[in-house]
Amino acid sequence: MTDKAPIQKSDEEWRKELTPEQFHVLRQHGTERAGTSPLNAEKREGLFRCAGCGAELFDSGTKYESGCGWPSFFEAKDGAVGTSIDKSHFMTRTEVHCAKCGGHLGHVFPDGPRPTGMRFCMNGVALTFEPVSK
Repeated sequence: MTDKAPIQKSDEEWRKELTPEQFHVLRQHGTERAGTSPLNAEKREGLFRCAGCGAELFDSGTKYESGCGWPSFFEAKDGAVGTSIDKSHFMTRTEVHCAKCGGHLGHVFPDGPRPTGMRFCMNGVALTFEPVSK
């Protein structure tokens, strides 16, 4: 997907803009350690954005506690993410990436809650959170 994303940058450019952990996850398809993201405990109303490009990805109203160790959502914003097949680690999964910059966000599984039945299991380091101003 990254070669079709509207935002195209070299690895050198991405390295200048991202932390080493963000680069590993977003650009090299890495995974952060389960349970390490502060976003797991984020309960405020707001918006989750791509840490690479700032694109709006998930509304806080779609976040739920899945127990998987990563921030989980049952629905992405319309057109915000793309998917591809990931056959790494001796299994087949559906990878989720930012539709705007192609950054790897995590994976989606068909074991989530209603109304969608989907579990977008996202790396917290690939996201930023913007609380609603009141």
